[in-house]
Amino acid sequence: MCSIRKKRKRYKHSNPQHVTENVLNREFTAKKTNEKWVTDVTEFKYGSSKKAYLSAILDLYDGSIVSYVLGHSNNSDLVFKTLDQATALLDGDQDHPLIHSDRGFQYTSHGFKRRIDAAGMVQSMSRVGRYIDNGSMESFWGTLKCEKYYLHKYETFEELSVAIDEYIQFYNHDRYQKRLNGLIPMEYRAKAA
Repeated sequence: MCSIRKKRKRYKHSNPQHVTENVLNREFTAKKTNEKWVTDVTEFKYGSSKKAYLSAILDLYDGSIVSYVLGHSNNSDLVFKTLDQATALLDGDQDHPLIHSDRGFQYTSHGFKRRIDAAGMVQSMSRVGRYIDNGSMESFWGTLKCEKYYLHKYETFEELSVAIDEYIQFYNHDRYQKRLNGLIPMEYRAKAA
């Protein structure tokens, strides 16, 4: 009897360029829009064995997705584009949200830190191995995958991209949420304005 040896995955170990403490400290509520944001990247499969990566920023005030980018690679450019989209929506004089992430290489890079500083934002990071520290973002990924992704097989990147666009549009503008007193995120956000 013989056994086939499993291929070892080769991970490129990188040392974080910038690490900060967990300022958010699992306080997943906010009193106003653009006060606290959480961000992360998740993976999707499509076709026979291809992968896509979704980077998103969620506002803890109303649970809305502020910005998102779907790409072919989980790299710094994906995360930088997501952050740039989100910060372009801020009122530079008034809005300086705290932004919380895990300790992924994109979030611990000098490039990400420079963007955070330029926007006058405060950075927060989960503790090592503590996924619950970014629970709100993890919860959104679970909801998106259960309510949209797992219900269909996506053959192409374009098909997956359209599905994600449709779901985030639905989530922000049509999906009622119990924690928002039965309102949808954009309705709740409009009331704050």
